[in-house]
Amino acid sequence: MTTVTRRQKLEAMLLASPNDQMLRYMLAMELDKEAAYDRSLELFSSLMNEAPPYVPAFLMAGQLFARLERLEDARLTYRTGILEAQRQGNDHAAGEMSGFLQ
Repeated sequence: MTTVTRRQKLEAMLLASPNDQMLRYMLAMELDKEAAYDRSLELFSSLMNEAPPYVPAFLMAGQLFARLERLEDARLTYRTGILEAQRQGNDHAAGEMSGFLQ
């Protein structure tokens, strides 16, 4: 009996809905847990560069950059994310990222 992983389930769901931001975000989070950092950052990056940008991706990408000791990338990601969160009226996310930036 083969066990299907959470990542495999998310990848299968994305075949049906490739533009679903939440599914792509969840897959990026799963890849981060599996230490597939480059692929995780690729997904976060695509989410941050869409119209509209997916604000939670900025927070998680910033945290991942910080864990990887890529501090300048983390700072830039948080700063950009704060501006985008404010633009979208998401004060909670802006506040969270401001806390991490400090």
